[in-house]
This record gives sequence, C-alpha cells and structure tokens, in this order.
Amino acid sequence: MTTFHVAVDHPDPDTYDITTTYLGTVDQAHVDRVRAIAALPGSERHVKEHPRHEGAFMVLRDDGDLDVYEPTGPAEPTGPAEHAAPEPDALPETAPLPETAPLPEPDALPETDPLPEPDALAEPDALPEAHDETGDRLAGLLGSDSRTLAGSPHGASGPAYIDGVIRFGAQRIGGPMDTPLEPPRAVWHTTESPAGAGYFTSVGAFLVRAGVEPQVIYCPVTDRLGQFGPLNLSSRALKNDGTHRTNRTGKVCIQIEVLGRAASPWTTGFDPKAKPNFRRLLTAIRAHGIPDVWPVGAPPATAAAATERPRITWENKGGHYGHSQIPGQDHWDPGAIDTEIVPGRPRPAHGGTAPDAGSGTYVVKAGDTLTSIAAAHRTTVAVLLSLNALKDADEIAVGQRLRLPTAAPAKPSAPRYEPFPGTAIFRAGHRSPLVSALGKRLVELGFGTHYTSGPGPEWTEADRLNVADFQRSRPELAGDADGIPGPKTWAALKIPKL
Repeated sequence: MTTFHVAVDHPDPDTYDITTTYLGTVDQAHVDRVRAIAALPGSERHVKEHPRHEGAFMVLRDDGDLDVYEPTGPAEPTGPAEHAAPEPDALPETAPLPETAPLPEPDALPETDPLPEPDALAEPDALPEAHDETGDRLAGLLGSDSRTLAGSPHGASGPAYIDGVIRFGAQRIGGPMDTPLEPPRAVWHTTESPAGAGYFTSVGAFLVRAGVEPQVIYCPVTDRLGQFGPLNLSSRALKNDGTHRTNRTGKVCIQIEVLGRAASPWTTGFDPKAKPNFRRLLTAIRAHGIPDVWPVGAPPATAAAATERPRITWENKGGHYGHSQIPGQDHWDPGAIDTEIVPGRPRPAHGGTAPDAGSGTYVVKAGDTLTSIAAAHRTTVAVLLSLNALKDADEIAVGQRLRLPTAAPAKPSAPRYEPFPGTAIFRAGHRSPLVSALGKRLVELGFGTHYTSGPGPEWTEADRLNVADFQRSRPELAGDADGIPGPKTWAALKIPKL
C-alpha cells in the first residue's frame, strides 16, 4: 500500500509568505478518507490532482491553506496508535508530531514520474502537464523580495504589473516571447475550484507548487487580483503545441486564471462596475494593445463543443481566447463566459465637447466655438444654427445649452443563416463545413447526446440520430423524424452563416 508525505502550506494573510509544516506520513486508507470528505456536498475542501506527479494531490481549503500529499512508496508499519498521523479533519493543525515519530526532511520527498497524457477533452480541472518554461520553481513558498520593488515597471507596450496587485511567488515564471511581431493576445482559464473565502491564496499556492502559473489570478467573488510574473513575459499555463511554445506566442500572451468552474460561467450575475480590480485588469490588457475581440468567437459552453482550435487564427489574430480555443490544448474552460463582460467595451474618451449623457444636448464650455462643437459631434455649423435658432455662430456663451442632432436608430440587421444546401451532403462519409456547423448548432440546442467526439465535418450516424431527436422535439417535424434534414428542419435549426 502506498504511503504519503503530508504537509500544510499556510500563507500569511498580509505578506503572502508561506510557512510549511510537515505532518509526517499517512497510509492509503487515510488518503481515501481525505478524498471522501472533500467529495461531500458542501465540503469546504477541494481536491486538485498534481498535473505532473502521479499520485500526488493537494487539497484547497477555504481558510487559504493548502494540504499537500506526495506518495512515498510502499507502506511501512505505522507502530502504535499514538504515533499514527492525524485524522483528515485534524490535518490543518500545524503542531509537530511527537518526538517518537520523526518528521521526514523536505528534501526526502521523492521525485515521481510525470503523468501520462490525458484523454482528449479531459475534465477541465486537470491542469496542463507539459510546459516550455524553465523559470525558478518555488516549492511551498509564496511571496518574495520582488514584492518590495518600487513602482510598476513598464514593458514595451504596457505595464508589467497592475497597480496594487498581489504578487505571488518569485515572479520568475517565464521569459521573452518567441514571436514578438505577432499580435498580442489574452487567454482566459478557470481554476475548476470554488471561489471566494480563502481559495484565492490556496489556489495561488497550488499553481506555484504545480509549476503551472499564469501571469494573473483573479477571484470574481472577492475582486482579489494577483500576479505570478510580469505581463510582458511568458507564463506557463499552456501546453506546447508540438514544437510551438504556445505560452510564448505573440507580442504578449497574458493568461488569466479565474477562480470558478467552466460548467458554471463566472460572469453570471457578475457586475464589472462593482469590481475595481477587474476593471484595472482590463485596462492593463488594453494597454498592451490587445483588441476587444474574440477571434474564434465566444468560448464554447460544453466539452463536446470545444473543437475549434485553429492554429492559423491563433498565430495571426490578436484578441481574447479561451483555453478551449488554443491549439494543442485539451481543456474546455473557461466555459460560456459573457463576452459582453469579457472584455466588454471601454467608455469612449471625450474631450471638452462631450455631450451630456443621454440628453441630446451640449453645454457650452470655456474655449468652445460653434465650429469645434460641430466637428466634435459630426455635424455642421449650419445644422446647429438651425436647431438652436441662432443667427450668428458667435452667439454662444459659456453655460448655454445647445441642442444636438440625433441620428435615427439603425435598424437591426436580419440574422444571417445558411440556406438549405440540399440533401446530398447528408450521406455517410460526405464531408462539408456545413455538417460541422449543423453539429455545433445541435449541441447548442441540447441535441448532441449521440456524439462521442466532435462534431466534425463528416456526416455520421451520430449526426443523423441527433437530427432525429431534434425533429421529434418539434411537432411540425415529428411526422418525418428520419434524421435527414429537409428544408423545414434546416430552417428550424437556423444554422448561422459561415
């Protein structure tokens, strides 16, 4: 039976330095009880497997501490009961073991082989195994002297550090970018853990110990914001894509781990106006030239839908990406986060000739002329003279309220859907981008249960069965639920224009 070394990392709530207390060894039965307690509904503990060391795992705690379990090898006799390791609910205690049960030195923890590659689209909380970075790892230590650096150094295009951010670890997690001439981008992850309480520090400790740090960690519940390294250098939260060092792609590749779960998007009920640190994060991202766009579209809502990871887009288009949209990855976080919140839109900056919000009027300020006001509001002096019954452009005074022309609201454009392509493409083995689009639409509508992978561009029996399920759900289609889309089925599906 395997035995485990056990330690508790306790971060200081003020300095974020950590004290590690080694508690001795426990057997497999003890570990099984720990896992069972964490799995109970409402448990304040959450198990995270070590992404690189087989059998090792950590337990996130809501008080901010992190329990660490490292396998040691075959079990040895534990001796009398009074020398046994504490029960799981006693693990947070940091009291040393009795003299008769000497504690192993930290350097006695054996190295273990890396985990095998996970199956495709593994659970999102399985963090990446392989990284390209060689920055210093800090086993069991949060915080460093780097936190005392004065000011916020700035990189070539934006700030290296966000003002007031909490700094975790040694701040040496990556290096220069491999392709600095490519567009900048931001990548959003979720930690697949609870949020709020003390999980911010325990998750931070986990990321450092596991060696999978992003540049940024954010808690949407508490609005706490931390950094593991400068924004203008690489991080190590992504796996390599073959020989491509994904973490080092672009002018910058700012990666953000948000506390939460892909299955329950953290943007639900989230109000950016009440989160000043979140707004600081977006400001820093924009300062690096990252545009407010999602080049691959909104992140997918399910693991089955996480199939679009185009390398050509990733390498050539700047903007925001989900972990689920990066080539070479197998996770589906961050889930269907609201792209109106991430990244949202910055408020336009106006000069002295800004209109009063929502009024359709403008109050004249010192230095204004009718010409400058007309130019600022994309109109003409003649229009302003007419709207305000003015005879002369010089007849304006500070404090005077002028009416502005209001543009007629634009008519919303009609949705663009793919026209019915005929039935020829819905034959076994036929390939078409429209088949992929059909499958994705079925998944979005909740009719993807027959897919074991994909959906993809080749028409399969799974496609037909899912279409049949959709047809049976519609009274007007149920009479011909053969799984082959006809004009009525296609129109009801509303496949977006490719």
